Amino acid sequence: MIFQNSLSFAQELDAADPLGKYRDQFHFPKVKGEDVIYFTGNSLGLQPKRTQEYVNEIMTDWREMAVEGHFKADKAWWDYHERLAAPLAKVVGAKPQEITVMNTLTVNLHLLMVSFYRPSATRFKIICEEKAFPSDQYMLNSQVKFHGLNPEDSIVTIKKREGEHFWRTEDVLDKIKEVGQELALVLMGGVNYYNGQVFNMQEITKVAKEQGAMVGWDLAHGAGNVNLKLHDWGVDFAAWCSYKYMNAGPGNASGVYINEQYLNRNDLPRMEGWWGTKKETRFLMEPEFQPMENADAWQISNPPVLALAPYLASLEMFEEVGMETLIQKREVLVKYLEYILQEIAKETNANFQVITPEDRGCQLSVLLHGQGKELFHYLMDMGVVVDWREPNVIRLAPAPFYCSFADMYRFGQLLKKGIENKY
Repeated sequence: MIFQNSLSFAQELDAADPLGKYRDQFHFPKVKGEDVIYFTGNSLGLQPKRTQEYVNEIMTDWREMAVEGHFKADKAWWDYHERLAAPLAKVVGAKPQEITVMNTLTVNLHLLMVSFYRPSATRFKIICEEKAFPSDQYMLNSQVKFHGLNPEDSIVTIKKREGEHFWRTEDVLDKIKEVGQELALVLMGGVNYYNGQVFNMQEITKVAKEQGAMVGWDLAHGAGNVNLKLHDWGVDFAAWCSYKYMNAGPGNASGVYINEQYLNRNDLPRMEGWWGTKKETRFLMEPEFQPMENADAWQISNPPVLALAPYLASLEMFEEVGMETLIQKREVLVKYLEYILQEIAKETNANFQVITPEDRGCQLSVLLHGQGKELFHYLMDMGVVVDWREPNVIRLAPAPFYCSFADMYRFGQLLKKGIENKY
């Protein structure tokens, strides 16, 4: 496709967009009376309008049934989380029995480490990417210390090459082979939060498994954004938040994937609680834990239904659209955004460097050479909601559910005006 930097061209793309109708199904903040141009779906997705209905249903059931809502509500609370498994399985490429929803992301990674990081005297090392999201770094360090090990000896980070802004797959694979039989676990972010790079999860998983290691993925920036085939790739476990591309609301519940080979097993260590035991005997209050035969065995407490309601509302939209359609639009939308950046750079003699490699999802991370944080503040004041990362990177993440091609054009014009007028 030959792009054009014009409003009419962007509007033509929008008119042909099969997802165009979904834009009106989201609430947009407004600046100066106009809907914002929203580029932070990688941080917090917009609220679907249907969310309120799902939350109100629970509030009504609570008001009118009180405790009886656990079993008598139309969407009974005691198994509310089970409704999310099948649609989530399609989003991440899993079987429904491999999916559960509980807690929040880092809590779930800690719980999964109990099962999948079992260091021995000879096999104890963890591989992750250099400068992983801080929460992952803290989690890994504390887990290693919990086992009486030294993070400096036990955690191996994959570094970028000198002068480059992305990781090379061959460097990751070489490091896995180098650590070899000492490698207990590979746990990385499937999509890097800073530069937006999508790692070759399939190949990394394959090579790590050949070394006898466990493999887990933090998919905070992957779920609802990129093509995932967790079951087919043989991934051992994964977890993700729901409030970025999944549009489930701030700080909301986390999804979990556990490969079916680990299900229905009593020999696997895990932190156990009431909601992980079999439904058939749960209310008999028996002292012995009998795990659910699916990923719900990792559940600890009863589901927070008021939090799960927005997630279920959003997943209904994913069911309607399908990941294939979302990814098709995403690819064109991000390419058009990159084209707009290039055109504005030519017109203004600005120096923008996209540091996101071709293996990408919704996000473009842009180094603003010669531009300071004042440009970020200008864009925000003009109703362009972007994300700033030190030292001078702006992250742009146009989510295909609600971002339009006209948004990309309008952003370019505002960017041009800001540069020419020095903000």
